[in-house]
Amino acid sequence: MEKKSARKGTGLIHIYCGDGKGKTTTGMGLCLRAAGYGYRVLIYQFMKDNSTSERKALAGVKGITMLEGLAEEKFSFQLTEEERRQRREFYDEQFRKVTEKAKKEDFDVLFLDEAVYAIRAGLLSEDLTVEFLKHKPDKLEVILTGQNPGERLVDLADYVSEIRKIKHPFDCRQPARDGIER
Repeated sequence: MEKKSARKGTGLIHIYCGDGKGKTTTGMGLCLRAAGYGYRVLIYQFMKDNSTSERKALAGVKGITMLEGLAEEKFSFQLTEEERRQRREFYDEQFRKVTEKAKKEDFDVLFLDEAVYAIRAGLLSEDLTVEFLKHKPDKLEVILTGQNPGERLVDLADYVSEIRKIKHPFDCRQPARDGIER
């Protein structure tokens, strides 16, 4: 299928947020839909290692490029102060590389999974993210996920959808299950 060009100025900004399960799944579904239409999709996952099930499923999909992250990752609350400093430097640099690739290689969709979480955890610069979103290529559709986006992100977004938890097995200490939660 040939790539269909988005009209200039049609690229919008999506935020999927909240404490409920399904933010990444929603973003990945949109990426799959876009690739099925012939769009070129670039995906980077913050705060996740390279072994997520969605990576495995989407690795062979034409039009989707998934960039490598860290080989091993911890939850933000498990990081020492030195690890937090290293993560901030690493994620700011990764953000610059990923967004530059999206611009230079003319991608149609950019999915920054858990970018909002990384910002809230102090591991990614909100200023850097906001500056990119203000000056992103007109046709580039951008998807961000995570909990509690700041007001500046919400103001820049065209879509903000909150996924609210009503009940979740984590509440009863059920560990994440392969293929369902990870």
